Amino acid sequence: MSLSWRRIRAIARKELREYRRSGSIVATMAIFPLIFLIQPIAVLFVAPSSSAISLAHYHLLLYMLAIPALVPAYLAAYSVVGERQQGTLEPLLTTPILREEFLMGKALAALVPSVAIAYAVYALFLACVVLFAQPAVASAIVRAPDILAQVVFTPLLACWSIWVGTAISTRSSDVRVAQQLGLLASLPAVVMTSLIAFDVIPATLGLALGLGAVLLVLDGSGWRIVSAMFDRERLITGTG
Repeated sequence: MSLSWRRIRAIARKELREYRRSGSIVATMAIFPLIFLIQPIAVLFVAPSSSAISLAHYHLLLYMLAIPALVPAYLAAYSVVGERQQGTLEPLLTTPILREEFLMGKALAALVPSVAIAYAVYALFLACVVLFAQPAVASAIVRAPDILAQVVFTPLLACWSIWVGTAISTRSSDVRVAQQLGLLASLPAVVMTSLIAFDVIPATLGLALGLGAVLLVLDGSGWRIVSAMFDRERLITGTG
């Protein structure tokens, strides 16, 4: 059987409706971006023009790449185990839907809002810096290479985070444990982006190309790895 995008879209729409009904998921999607937005804005608003020289050595905008690393992991960790706890997974898995279609629909439902939120937060941050920070500070922060890195790496990080979270969700029996493990598994990506943002690891074109290539490989193999981990019989019977 070939993949059916009609079935994939149906799974994604169902998952998005579930997100809207879950208050904890909506709250998390709002809280995480605020955590990574309030602190840098507060600092930059009071930064004098003289601090522009020191700020130019950093890539503070990259600090917010933690958003696409954390938010989708939390959503994806809910995807399978959440259905299982609600008792809706078993009827769904008895249908002819392929496991690849099921997982792709779940992944799309986590990817779309996560990337949209991340881009919206970036745009809000840039607007606040340009409008309210000192002109010299704004010039030091808002740089074309950093903006390009945000645009390119946001979906790459989000995809990898989703596959990690989904893998954890397929092996968990408790939603909260799965979400906590999903966030924990995303911390290495958060640490890496923070080290680059604060110039502990120098940001170079070679580093960007290397990390981009690694993420592309991980994103492409993640779907296949998680699909291989997805055991219908175990999920339906609860054994193994």
